[in-house]
Amino acid sequence: MTASKPDLYRDLARELAALLAGETDRVANAANMAALIYHGLPDLNWAGFYFRQEAELVLGPFQGKPACVRIAIGRGVCGTAAARAVTVLVPDVHDFPGHIACDPVSRSELVVPLIEAGRVLGVLDLDSPLPARFDQHDREGCERLVALFGDHHR
Repeated sequence: MTASKPDLYRDLARELAALLAGETDRVANAANMAALIYHGLPDLNWAGFYFRQEAELVLGPFQGKPACVRIAIGRGVCGTAAARAVTVLVPDVHDFPGHIACDPVSRSELVVPLIEAGRVLGVLDLDSPLPARFDQHDREGCERLVALFGDHHR
């Protein structure tokens, strides 16, 4: 990666804003956002969304290998982020109690909840085969991208 992470996320936010402009369909925009992140960030093996349906998260648009389709709220990294309504950054998924191994190659994970009017609508999930791939810059950058996505759909 030649650009600094803050610069990279600034560029991704600019590209995301251009992709969102004029489009109101949440699924179409989530699909483009997942592709933008997957191809724009190095060392990812999965990037995508899970959307809340009642007491579980259901697989949405993503890039990467096939994934778990349904995750109970409170289970795994995604379900924990949804239950707590906070971003969860896991340096090593093997150390996370209850981790759901959709892809056994994944080692680190970053999950950002999509929140609207105090309600969790889903999560953005990023996985990497590298331990400790994600840091505070990734957390802040992805939270900004999710906020941009959410603001566009309010």
